[in-house]
Amino acid sequence: MSMKNTLLEIENKQGNKLYARLELPANQHPSHFAIFAHCFTCSSNLNAARNISRALTNHGFGVVRFDFTGLGRSEGEFADSHFSANVDDLIAVHSYMAEHYAAPALLVGHSLGGAAVIVAASKLVEVKAIATLGAPSSVQHTKQHFSHAIEEVAEKGEVEVNIGGRPFKINNEFIQDFDKTYVLEILHELKKPMLIMHAPFDKTVSVNSAQELFQAAFHPKSFVSLDGADHLLSDERDSLYAGDVIGSWVKRYFPEREKEKLDTKDEQVVGHLDLTQNNFTTSIQTAKHSLTADEPTDVGGDDFGPSPYELLNAGLAACTVMTMKLYAERKKWPLKEAFVYITHSKKHVSDMEDESASGTYLDHISKKIELIGDLDAEQREKLKQIAAKCPVHKTLQSKVEIETELI
Repeated sequence: MSMKNTLLEIENKQGNKLYARLELPANQHPSHFAIFAHCFTCSSNLNAARNISRALTNHGFGVVRFDFTGLGRSEGEFADSHFSANVDDLIAVHSYMAEHYAAPALLVGHSLGGAAVIVAASKLVEVKAIATLGAPSSVQHTKQHFSHAIEEVAEKGEVEVNIGGRPFKINNEFIQDFDKTYVLEILHELKKPMLIMHAPFDKTVSVNSAQELFQAAFHPKSFVSLDGADHLLSDERDSLYAGDVIGSWVKRYFPEREKEKLDTKDEQVVGHLDLTQNNFTTSIQTAKHSLTADEPTDVGGDDFGPSPYELLNAGLAACTVMTMKLYAERKKWPLKEAFVYITHSKKHVSDMEDESASGTYLDHISKKIELIGDLDAEQREKLKQIAAKCPVHKTLQSKVEIETELI
């Protein structure tokens, strides 16, 4: 199966198709999987959901974020999206991932989604850790959003209510289901690593809920204050911070998987492209380091890493600043920082001063140097000359023989 940023359709217990999106780390090979559960009446496309998921991919996670029944792009009626159904949806997504990829070991839930992941985690042995954001300690808390309509529902069976500026139809089963689950009792028996994140001045779910969750949970448990954030984590900085903290926190509870290294076969570098798994995304391995190369999206790549010419420019930039550093230190000159800006392009011979050049176009590399430090004009000029003597610079200017063989 192609390991890309993928749209999924997952059938739930009621036969409705749930819309889901699987996001992967830059190298397309996640060390673990996580599921993100969104807030009440929200969708997986909420900015906070996207930002937290993408921050987790930077920590090596593959993250599934999905729409609960009757919300976003998922099938079904909102009246069927009561709390128990949310938990069932989470279990359906988890089962799908376990069958097609690997069982998610981390559940992350926002607001009511936070309460849902606690209950789901109690039913899923593969889940090793839980993180909640702005979660209520009581599912009954959610009834405040439609408390004005409870008596009318009892009389008519089904009514349309306005929640968060949008119309939703609710019925007796929807309302009554919120009285069936006691999150604190379930959490007290859970005994799994738990991270509780909450904004101190959350106007939707009081921070008192975080205190109650923390008291009910067993160690190892942690609390992080999302100081200054609102309930929906509307500020991008808050949601990115939350995702980054979750990614760092959970590593303590997950075994560090040894990354599969490419065999360089005693050469300095190996590059590997699996055409069945990737488009242009290429794994590069040296004896001690690994990185990813790709092409930008405008030429058909996925932009998961620098392009080949950007890597070439990077080698020249790194060699240049290192060479200037060594020379300045030997001379005891006060060079504090050095920046080198590199651009590669193809230039027409008529645009260049090299009249002896053959062919229509020549490779052209622009190197701009910025030096920070109390240097006089003579020292700066000398460092500019030294920059042209770095080994990579000299290699690029010399005739290079490349020998190619099949093995």
